[in-house]
Amino acid sequence: MIRARILGCGSFLPANIVTNDDLARLVDTSDAWIRERTGIRQRHIAQPGEKTSDLALAAARDALADAGIDAGELDMIICATTTPDESFPATATIVQSRLGMTSGAAFDVQAVCSGFIYGLALADSLIRTGAARTILLIGAETMSRLLDWSDRATCVLFGDGAGAVVLQAHDGAGDNSDRGVLNTRLFSDGRLHDMLYADGGVSSTQSAGKLRMQGKEVFKHAVTNIAAAIVASSQAAGLGIADIDWFVPHQANQRILDGTARKLGIDPAKVISTVALHGNTSAASVPLALVAAVRDGRIQKGDLVLLEAMGGGFTWGAALIRW
Repeated sequence: MIRARILGCGSFLPANIVTNDDLARLVDTSDAWIRERTGIRQRHIAQPGEKTSDLALAAARDALADAGIDAGELDMIICATTTPDESFPATATIVQSRLGMTSGAAFDVQAVCSGFIYGLALADSLIRTGAARTILLIGAETMSRLLDWSDRATCVLFGDGAGAVVLQAHDGAGDNSDRGVLNTRLFSDGRLHDMLYADGGVSSTQSAGKLRMQGKEVFKHAVTNIAAAIVASSQAAGLGIADIDWFVPHQANQRILDGTARKLGIDPAKVISTVALHGNTSAASVPLALVAAVRDGRIQKGDLVLLEAMGGGFTWGAALIRW
């Protein structure tokens, strides 16, 4: 059986750090208020002129270097983003050009905060079917460009960044001992649109709009849906929650991470959390957290790692990987 194995990973965060105290000078909030409700201490915000493609390119180069391959060996680039440089073409094609990749294909995936999980499911399917052998998957966002900086309920939550992985086809036995992506599970429910959306778009307002959110409703659905996705992925592999070594969640809010862990009886020490330092970076948050845990030595070869996310739409999903 062909498995999509992760050869390397990379990340990039803008140099500009905005603390809670910085935000308290803009809106009626405080460091204590933000930490208590979200767990966030700071976030990275792109400078004027620093685009999503710039962040994506830096993360891509980092991942390629970690994988030990050249861009010319790639068959495909998939970029998960809600904040593309332009309405078209795809941000992935800009990265393709700047990497010097002149063959293969490049395109974007849009599933908001679940984008990296959706992109991973797609990359896994393409590799399993033989349509591609080596794929660069990126999650990159400049969420700061969608924020209403007068809305303290949303502007304190989000940040900018990018993370990437290189996936490649490798032979496996077809059981849970294989290294690589073991399964992915994707879900959505369009009826929940009004709880988290941007109030603009090309065909409606001819502008990007601003992010709008019903925080309490999002929290309630996030814990329920993410827990269900984790269970679906682990059961599909014939495993129990206790068999999984590491959980790498979408970094939306520390209370969501804690609530999901309590609901499923997950040891909090197994949950990778970077939300305090990065805030919610949408499609970039899962790969950013993954890279952090790989590089500090927590995630080791052979570990079972479960990635999960939920985003606007609503979309949500999970992926189980043996590192």
